This record gives sequence, structure tokens and C-alpha cells, in this order.
Amino acid sequence: MLEVKPRAAARPIPPGGLTIAEAARRTGVSVHTLRYYERAGLVVTAVDRTAGGRRRYQKLDLDWIKICTKLRATGMPIKAIRCYAQLVSAGPGNEQARLDLLEAHRAGVTARLAELTENLKLIDHKIDVYRGRLAAGDADQLWAPRPPAVSPRPDGPRAGGR
Repeated sequence: MLEVKPRAAARPIPPGGLTIAEAARRTGVSVHTLRYYERAGLVVTAVDRTAGGRRRYQKLDLDWIKICTKLRATGMPIKAIRCYAQLVSAGPGNEQARLDLLEAHRAGVTARLAELTENLKLIDHKIDVYRGRLAAGDADQLWAPRPPAVSPRPDGPRAGGR
């Protein structure tokens, strides 16, 4: 079973499924991205097709696409998402491998969050400094890099024209 946190008042999927354009709107990704996910082996089931060959997306497809987009948004490489999709598609028996993959990704996301938090502290400090200086009326005293002044050589020009 594919577990996805249900959204409040999600619109039901019509019996015939959704067109690719409708699926794109509901998932927030482009039609191009949906086709790419299929070609790249990131989907866990074959997307239904009409007799004319047009894609028809079901709830399971949309749920999986949302998982893929969340994994991508957190920096998981396509190769890792493909591996995860293959493990899910293979069915029961590889749950530990799935867990290992997700835990490794989580560790990377957590490390990036810690780094971003540190960077945010510096930005917050700079904002506080600027606000304080602007409020005090001495913002013109904030450091601004200036090119060094060219000073004459202390011993004058060298003899011999070197």
C-alpha cells in the first residue's frame, strides 16, 4: 500500500482517470515533467492509457508523483528516486533497503538544514545591524569595500628603468 498523508477535501478522480493536463494541474508539475518521470523510470506502475494511447492518471499515480516531487525538492537525485521506485515496484521483501535509502536521504537533508540554519543566523545578524544603524541614523558608517589608494613607492623609481 502506498501511504500518503491525505489532503483535506481532495477532489475525487473520475472513473476514467485524469488527462495528463489535469494530472499536471493537480500535482503542480508540468506535462513535460510527468512524461519525463515515466521515461526516467520514476513511476511505480504503468500509467493507464486510453484506446487512442492517451495517458489517464489514477489516484495512485498522483500520490506517487507527489512523493517524487517532494523527494526532488529535498535534493534527492533522480538516480536515487529511480532506485526507490524500483524497490517499491518490486513489491514486498525489500522494505529494509527502502528504509535505508530514505534514512540516508534524510541524513543529507538534515545536514543541509543545519547548514542553512547557520547561514540564516548570519543573515539575521546582518539585518539587525542594518536596522539598528538605519534607526540610529548612522548607516553611512557601515563598511563598504573601497579599492586601495595607490601610494607612491617609498624609495622612488628604480634606477636603470626596470
